[in-house]
Amino acid sequence: MPIDLARILDAQTLDKTLGVAYEELTPQRVVATMPVEPRVHQPFGFLHGGASVALAESVASIGGSLAAPEGMIAMGLEINANHVRPMREGTLRATGTPLHIGRTTQVWDVRLTDDADRLVCVVRCTLAMVKVEGT
Repeated sequence: MPIDLARILDAQTLDKTLGVAYEELTPQRVVATMPVEPRVHQPFGFLHGGASVALAESVASIGGSLAAPEGMIAMGLEINANHVRPMREGTLRATGTPLHIGRTTQVWDVRLTDDADRLVCVVRCTLAMVKVEGT
Protein backbone atom coordinates (compact mmCIF):
# COMPACT_ATOMS: atom_id res chain seq x y z
CA MET A 1 0.00 0.00 0.00
CA PRO A 2 1.64 3.30 -1.07
CA ILE A 3 1.61 6.26 1.30
CA ASP A 4 -1.39 8.59 1.05
CA LEU A 5 0.35 11.88 0.26
CA ALA A 6 -2.86 13.91 0.09
CA ARG A 7 -3.85 12.82 3.61
CA ILE A 8 -0.34 13.37 4.98
CA LEU A 9 0.06 16.85 3.50
CA ASP A 10 -3.40 17.94 4.67
CA ALA A 11 -2.96 16.72 8.27
CA GLN A 12 -2.62 19.16 11.18
CA THR A 13 1.09 18.64 11.75
CA LEU A 14 4.17 20.73 12.48
CA ASP A 15 4.41 21.36 8.71
CA LYS A 16 1.01 23.07 8.79
CA THR A 17 1.97 25.06 11.88
CA LEU A 18 5.15 26.30 10.18
CA GLY A 19 3.39 27.10 6.88
CA VAL A 20 5.32 24.52 4.84
CA ALA A 21 4.21 24.14 1.20
CA TYR A 22 5.47 21.35 -1.07
CA GLU A 23 6.36 22.18 -4.67
CA GLU A 24 7.91 18.90 -5.86
CA LEU A 25 7.46 15.39 -4.47
CA THR A 26 9.36 12.48 -6.01
CA PRO A 27 11.54 9.69 -4.59
CA GLN A 28 14.56 11.50 -6.11
CA ARG A 29 13.81 15.11 -5.12
CA VAL A 30 11.56 16.97 -2.72
CA VAL A 31 11.22 20.76 -2.71
CA ALA A 32 9.30 22.69 -0.05
CA THR A 33 9.06 26.30 1.11
CA MET A 34 8.41 27.93 4.46
CA PRO A 35 7.69 31.61 5.14
CA VAL A 36 10.23 33.27 7.42
CA GLU A 37 8.27 35.51 9.75
CA PRO A 38 8.12 36.16 13.51
CA ARG A 39 6.48 32.81 14.36
CA VAL A 40 9.65 30.98 13.20
CA HIS A 41 12.13 33.48 14.69
CA GLN A 42 14.40 32.93 17.66
CA PRO A 43 14.31 35.63 20.40
CA PHE A 44 16.68 37.97 18.48
CA GLY A 45 14.49 38.21 15.37
CA PHE A 46 16.28 35.73 13.09
CA LEU A 47 15.13 32.40 11.66
CA HIS A 48 15.27 29.77 14.42
CA GLY A 49 17.64 26.91 13.63
CA GLY A 50 15.06 24.46 14.93
CA ALA A 51 12.56 25.63 12.31
CA SER A 52 15.17 25.05 9.59
CA VAL A 53 15.89 21.57 10.91
CA ALA A 54 12.17 20.74 11.16
CA LEU A 55 11.67 21.76 7.52
CA ALA A 56 14.68 19.71 6.42
CA GLU A 57 13.58 16.59 8.31
CA SER A 58 10.09 16.82 6.82
CA VAL A 59 11.53 17.09 3.31
CA ALA A 60 13.86 14.12 3.87
CA SER A 61 11.20 11.98 5.57
CA ILE A 62 8.61 12.49 2.85
CA GLY A 63 11.15 11.85 0.09
CA GLY A 64 12.44 8.82 1.97
CA SER A 65 8.93 7.46 2.39
CA LEU A 66 8.30 7.86 -1.33
CA ALA A 67 11.50 5.88 -1.99
CA ALA A 68 10.85 3.31 0.77
CA PRO A 69 10.08 -0.36 0.13
CA GLU A 70 6.38 -1.33 0.04
CA GLY A 71 4.79 -1.18 3.50
CA MET A 72 7.53 1.02 4.99
CA ILE A 73 7.89 4.72 5.82
CA ALA A 74 10.97 6.80 6.60
CA MET A 75 11.56 8.28 10.04
CA GLY A 76 14.43 10.48 11.19
CA LEU A 77 17.25 8.58 12.86
CA GLU A 78 19.98 11.26 12.93
CA ILE A 79 20.25 14.80 11.67
CA ASN A 80 23.16 17.21 11.27
CA ALA A 81 22.69 20.85 10.33
CA ASN A 82 25.09 23.68 9.62
CA HIS A 83 23.51 27.13 9.73
CA VAL A 84 25.60 29.29 7.41
CA ARG A 85 23.58 32.49 6.89
CA PRO A 86 21.02 34.28 9.07
CA MET A 87 17.61 35.14 7.68
CA ARG A 88 14.93 37.54 9.00
CA GLU A 89 12.19 37.43 6.38
CA GLY A 90 11.26 36.01 3.01
CA THR A 91 10.82 32.45 1.85
CA LEU A 92 13.07 29.59 2.86
CA ARG A 93 13.35 26.89 0.16
CA ALA A 94 14.43 23.35 1.03
CA THR A 95 15.62 20.98 -1.69
CA GLY A 96 16.21 17.39 -0.65
CA THR A 97 17.94 14.66 -2.64
CA PRO A 98 18.99 11.17 -1.58
CA LEU A 99 22.67 10.34 -1.11
CA HIS A 100 21.92 6.68 -0.28
CA ILE A 101 18.76 4.59 -0.56
CA GLY A 102 19.00 1.22 1.15
CA ARG A 103 16.55 -1.39 2.43
CA THR A 104 16.78 -0.30 6.08
CA THR A 105 18.29 3.21 5.98
CA GLN A 106 18.53 6.22 3.71
CA VAL A 107 20.70 9.34 3.81
CA TRP A 108 19.33 12.59 2.41
CA ASP A 109 21.05 15.91 1.65
CA VAL A 110 18.83 18.95 2.17
CA ARG A 111 19.92 22.45 1.12
CA LEU A 112 17.98 25.43 2.44
CA THR A 113 18.25 28.70 0.51
CA ASP A 114 16.85 32.21 0.74
CA ASP A 115 15.02 34.28 -1.89
CA ALA A 116 18.35 35.16 -3.55
CA ASP A 117 19.28 31.43 -3.75
CA ARG A 118 21.99 31.88 -1.10
CA LEU A 119 22.71 28.92 1.16
CA VAL A 120 21.15 29.39 4.62
CA CYS A 121 21.54 25.88 6.01
CA VAL A 122 22.86 22.52 4.84
CA VAL A 123 21.48 19.36 6.41
CA ARG A 124 22.24 15.65 6.26
CA CYS A 125 19.45 13.43 7.54
CA THR A 126 19.73 9.68 8.13
CA LEU A 127 16.39 7.90 7.97
CA ALA A 128 15.29 4.51 9.28
CA MET A 129 12.80 2.47 7.26
CA VAL A 130 9.94 1.52 9.59
CA LYS A 131 7.14 -0.94 8.86
CA VAL A 132 3.71 0.65 8.74
CA GLU A 133 1.23 -1.22 10.93
CA GLY A 134 -1.51 -2.93 8.96
CA THR A 135 0.47 -3.51 5.76
